Amino acid sequence: MLIRIVRMTFQKDRIADFLENFEDNKEKIRSFPGCHHLELWQDENQENIFLTYSYWESEEALNQYRDSELFKSVWAFTKQLFAEKPQAFSSKKLQEVGS
Repeated sequence: MLIRIVRMTFQKDRIADFLENFEDNKEKIRSFPGCHHLELWQDENQENIFLTYSYWESEEALNQYRDSELFKSVWAFTKQLFAEKPQAFSSKKLQEVGS
């Protein structure tokens, strides 16, 4: 399982545009083959910083999504809204510590 985190900083006057586009596409992204989980996070102190947190079956599954028309259309719209270059991280879970 691959965990993907993408940190995005938006122009403050474009936050609503991003949220509307995410709302319109979140189910399509989550339903894409190989995607097992999708969350949207917002920074506690900086309202224009958002992160997506997703689980992918494999790097190949993520790359198939990134090569898809869905990703290309969502990303083409989203990247126009950035105030800073986004940062993406791919990781694997080594341990989960329960309570």
